[in-house]
Amino acid sequence: MIEKLNKYIDHTLLKPEATEEQIKLLCEEAVQYDFMSVCVNPTWVKKATAFLEGSQVKVCTVIGFPLGANTPETKAYEANDAIRNGATEVDMVINIGALKDHDDELVLHDIKGVVDAAKDQALSKVIIETALLTEEEKVRSCELAKKAGADFVKTSTGFSTGGATVADIRLMRGTVGPEMGVKASGGVRSLEDATALIEAGATRLGASSGVAIMEGQVAATDY
Repeated sequence: MIEKLNKYIDHTLLKPEATEEQIKLLCEEAVQYDFMSVCVNPTWVKKATAFLEGSQVKVCTVIGFPLGANTPETKAYEANDAIRNGATEVDMVINIGALKDHDDELVLHDIKGVVDAAKDQALSKVIIETALLTEEEKVRSCELAKKAGADFVKTSTGFSTGGATVADIRLMRGTVGPEMGVKASGGVRSLEDATALIEAGATRLGASSGVAIMEGQVAATDY
């Protein structure tokens, strides 16, 4: 068992049909297992913050999610709003089309808007959606995230065609070096998955299967 495995886990519920009762249960589980954070959609940040009051569990939310196709200005506003509502970690999705068009200036501007909004208030994580990228695009997106000053790069939304892989985590860790965080998300369903990803270089895991992982079980689905 990885030491302090619970502190790698962002206990996640991002389904559009999530109810307040389910968010409350997510927060209760996060407190029980002392996970690093809960990750919820922006509409639930205030509630999650209230449910977690007095605990060490952080509130993480997602920005420009899940497509990344919002304007940079919209993402920056969304990040500011989420932080005002209590979020202390923000996971933003890059403009994937711009990356594929080699419009690195737009991608950098897109990321930096959220990084600047989060500065000194929240951790910023950059979701590159690895399943949609070539190897070159994965490297370039990680380099842009690092240049923008982000705290983490993250594999996936969990809503696209694939999730985290050991190979992608190794590539991302090799690209950003030891100083940035690397978050694996999407398809992390078991202790075996979690261990392999951490050994490959992940410092955070986004999973709805946090309880199953801690109990040594295999969850049927993730996210």
